[in-house]
Amino acid sequence: MSDVANQPRVPARVVLLSLAALWACYFLVATLRGAVMGYDFVWPIFSRRLTICILSMLVMAAVWPLLQLLERKSGGTRLTIVLLGALPLALLLSVINDAVFSDIEMSQAYGDEEDAAAVKSGKVRISRDEAGNILVDLPNAAVPRAPGAPGVPSDGASDVSPPPPPPPPEPTTTSDTKASAITIHTGKALGQEYARWATVADTAFTRYFLVLAWAALYFALAKAEEARAAERREGEYRRAASAAELRSLRYQVNPHFLFNTLNSLSALIMTGKQDDAETMIQTLSTFYRRTLSGDPTSDLKLVDEIELQKLYFEIEAVRFPKRLVSTIDIDEAVSDAMVPGMILQPLVENSVKYAVAATQRPVTVAISARRADDMLEITVSDDGPGGTVKGVQGFGIGLGNVRDRLRARYGDAAEITFGRRETGGFATVLRMPLEFARA
Repeated sequence: MSDVANQPRVPARVVLLSLAALWACYFLVATLRGAVMGYDFVWPIFSRRLTICILSMLVMAAVWPLLQLLERKSGGTRLTIVLLGALPLALLLSVINDAVFSDIEMSQAYGDEEDAAAVKSGKVRISRDEAGNILVDLPNAAVPRAPGAPGVPSDGASDVSPPPPPPPPEPTTTSDTKASAITIHTGKALGQEYARWATVADTAFTRYFLVLAWAALYFALAKAEEARAAERREGEYRRAASAAELRSLRYQVNPHFLFNTLNSLSALIMTGKQDDAETMIQTLSTFYRRTLSGDPTSDLKLVDEIELQKLYFEIEAVRFPKRLVSTIDIDEAVSDAMVPGMILQPLVENSVKYAVAATQRPVTVAISARRADDMLEITVSDDGPGGTVKGVQGFGIGLGNVRDRLRARYGDAAEITFGRRETGGFATVLRMPLEFARA
């Protein structure tokens, strides 16, 4: 039951639009067909055809919940039920069509081309009255009389006319065109009723395929909705996995930094530098208050990331007051660019560990950022001894963490390069898409 409840449904708006499109196409085709057959564009026909389309659309919309029940059925079961269930629905639509057009008889021309032209021009009309009689409206012309009729001389006969024959039964004359009319009495024969139901059956045949076409369209829309839902779920799983990876990598940075700092505090206390140790503790408290208050998977503005690194420089300056020199050069055009939080921390730590701590002379650790086309380029460098690089050994925790975080956040759009500088020291360059916070 839960699977059915959670199954993605075709929106009602899409269902109604598909029905409206189907019957709009039918209305257009039927109207063009009438024009080809010689029917005039008259409002009575238009209005009734429009009424049929609206009623048929509402009837088919009423069976929409039944189609929803079939979405979980197998293909063969669904096909069987639809093929059988479309029959009564098509018959109902045909009966609606017959009822709406019951008060209109569609005239059709019979005979040769001249008769067809007469019918089309309105001079001759063939229709059927409510009693089933065939009515033939003739133009205003003299009715031809047989030889021997009054006023028509016959071969070898005198001009004396015989008594006129009795008038024909039930002659009628149309008042609007003043044309003669011939009524052919057929009565309520069984054949007329049969002809009516044959017409209903013929219309039901066409409606049957309309119902099948819409059912096929509906199930195609249902499958498309399922595919979109699957894509959304896959995207959510991907984002969740990336977020989990980012959290893991971010939490990997904090303990590493904390252990190094605690070792420094221990060294200060053992050497009797309590004031320096107290300053480091206060700065460390501020640093962690800022880093732990935010979401580890969220991005920071580059200017905020730089502020965190300034705090780190203050912490390490307590250990290396004469050896650590820091410089920061950030282009104003990229100061508000978004970067992963603490993405620079492992790189700065590496410079302190492998450059500042490894020598007795002053070492400058520099951070710079600029725009390179549509990319943000950040460089962390030092002028120390350069360290020892064997693949990523010796830099695995730092560079490996940064590389993995960039891949999880940007995929192949970001890259990291590192190595010794020609002028001495070591440099790491990050290139990532240039993004700004949305307003």
